[in-house]
Amino acid sequence: MPSHPVRQAPVPFLLRWLIPVLLVLTWLAVAGVGGPTFGRLDEVSSNDQASFLPAGAEATEARDWQEKFRDSNEIPAVIVIENDAAFSPAQLGQAAALKADLEALQLGSAVIGPIPSADGKAVQFIAPISSSDEVKEGVQELRDTLADAAPEGMQAYVTGPAGLTADLVSAFAGIDGILLLVALGAVFVILLVVYRSLLLPLVVLLTSVFALCAAILLVFGMAKLGWIQLNGQSQGILSILVIGAATDYALLYVARFREALTHTTDRTAAVLTAWKASVEPIVASGATVIIALLCLLFSDLNSNKALGPVAAAGILCSLFAALTLLPAMMALLGRASFWPFVPKLVPADEREPELVTGLEGQKGIWRATGSLVSRRPRTVWIGSVLLLLAASAGLLQLKANGVPQTDVILTASNAVDGQDALARHFDAGSGSPAVVVADEGKAAQVLETVKAGDGVGAAYLLAAGSVPITGAPGSPAVPDVREGKVLINATLDYAPDSGDAENAVKVLREQVKTVDSDALVGGVTATALDTNTTAQRDLVIIIPVVLAVILVILMLLLRSVVAPVLLVLSVVLSYGAAMGVSALVFNNLFGFPGADATVPLFGFVFLVALGVDYNIFLMSRVREESLKHGTRPGILRGLGVTGGVITSAGVVLAATFAALGVIPIMFLVQLAFIVAFGVLLDTVLVRSLLVPALAYHIGPRIWWPGKLGKPELDAAEPGEPAPRHALI
Repeated sequence: MPSHPVRQAPVPFLLRWLIPVLLVLTWLAVAGVGGPTFGRLDEVSSNDQASFLPAGAEATEARDWQEKFRDSNEIPAVIVIENDAAFSPAQLGQAAALKADLEALQLGSAVIGPIPSADGKAVQFIAPISSSDEVKEGVQELRDTLADAAPEGMQAYVTGPAGLTADLVSAFAGIDGILLLVALGAVFVILLVVYRSLLLPLVVLLTSVFALCAAILLVFGMAKLGWIQLNGQSQGILSILVIGAATDYALLYVARFREALTHTTDRTAAVLTAWKASVEPIVASGATVIIALLCLLFSDLNSNKALGPVAAAGILCSLFAALTLLPAMMALLGRASFWPFVPKLVPADEREPELVTGLEGQKGIWRATGSLVSRRPRTVWIGSVLLLLAASAGLLQLKANGVPQTDVILTASNAVDGQDALARHFDAGSGSPAVVVADEGKAAQVLETVKAGDGVGAAYLLAAGSVPITGAPGSPAVPDVREGKVLINATLDYAPDSGDAENAVKVLREQVKTVDSDALVGGVTATALDTNTTAQRDLVIIIPVVLAVILVILMLLLRSVVAPVLLVLSVVLSYGAAMGVSALVFNNLFGFPGADATVPLFGFVFLVALGVDYNIFLMSRVREESLKHGTRPGILRGLGVTGGVITSAGVVLAATFAALGVIPIMFLVQLAFIVAFGVLLDTVLVRSLLVPALAYHIGPRIWWPGKLGKPELDAAEPGEPAPRHALI
């Protein structure tokens, strides 16, 4: 006899219309406020050096002392005029005349210079810019003036702290518009291919955009109150993370909603069924990522601490949007959202196929994958592990010990070119001296120790206004003293961002402390050294914390010990493989000189937390199916019904993170590749083959010590079709 849908009790008006409409209106209001706030993030965002420094490092403490010696917040711009041959007297006169043009801009205090180079082929000016908020504009004014007034046939550069900061801010300029458009465009195309629907991709994208609006509003408020520190780096990652995570959660919910629509004609009942089925894995996934990101608060690097709560706030908003806004829109649209491929009602006797092998009702690539897993589980998981281990060997070539500041910006930069010009014509470390903070009573002894230090070309005490005490006629005779401390500038013989310079700072610190135990050595080189050291410390501390947190969440979700341990080990192995391949690509394909010291930690947090996401989606469904059909059939059934949605989610997340590559900052380009490649690797190999094959090989013991971990009385051996489970 033909099967007819079971008549259901009418759904109350409150659930069918009122609550969905109120939820949509609430999110519209949030987007209405959060959207315009997107353009105001610059008000609470900072890209200056302090936002990236290690909080408790010696270089940071030295920088704090430097601030006490400054009577203003001026940032120096170093101007270099370079000629192919030595300057003639007439050309030197032209260069000297530039000083009046530069001072006429009134950007700050008096311009220092011109200072000729030893080879006579360059002159240097130092032009202070009075406000850190106006650095970009001030540097542009200097460059415009030089373009008009510099001697003909010569090259003019604006570099130094102000020039590099201005070019860094310009590199981040696309973080608000271009990055978001690229990410949304990529996601939209993928969703069109996945759903073959016109309306549903827009609904999912709308969920992601509204989640981003809420996240921006939340982050802006926290930054305004001083609870968090926002910079361009965390701002860019926030946009990508929210779009990717919200879309992933939406894909999972939509898959459950589509499945529910095949069981009922009532769209509201389908919405509620889908919500109940997806809320646990979505909340578990969101909680995993949020807690993993908050573990960055254990870092001593300000940039890491800043990213943790910012990104966690984004995931929280993604989770709420996927569980409130999306179901509300689905409740209003129903089957129409899938047009033109609308889900059809399946007869009741065909909804739950009788499982023997777990492959019944499946077709295409996921049936073939399940068949391979069931026939050769040991071969599949051992082969997968060996492949990942081979890829992990590339870790030996990873050079994550920091990169020179001049290599951070990947596009053409006048400031970077200026640094090269400085190195060609002036002392290598002249533009960025090491700074020594010493007790007033021991100033003379410390100065002599610094002058005698290995790798130090020159050193001098500073008088008021950061004027050097050289002993020459007209030079100040009394050092500037603040709270019993004096400053000493030490020009190194090496480029400030070189390994030799870092070694010189290490030796200098040891030497000055033999004279003054409280002396501090800071500056650009010391900051790079301390950042690298702190990043290594963070890896050792944060990685175990993140793994422990994820393990506990998985144990609570899966009611098991064995499965969570294996899942954590699988994502760690996947992380190692992703980093190994990335190291090979960075060194041999992209030609990067190295990697930022924080790249391994950020890569770990994102890949492990997001990689566990897909295992949560898979194994929570496997457990659900195992309760009905038995462990081995449940594994194959879970793999088949989640394969398409999880693969789509992985492709979406990879595409969104790959969009970070449009920002020409080396750190973001490297993170984009690591996460995009790692997510694809985890989706295609780890979640599709390694985890199912290993679980199938272990069998019911995968759920030990839970109820499902009891031996199956009628279980088949691995490699043979498994009968229906007797335990319900």
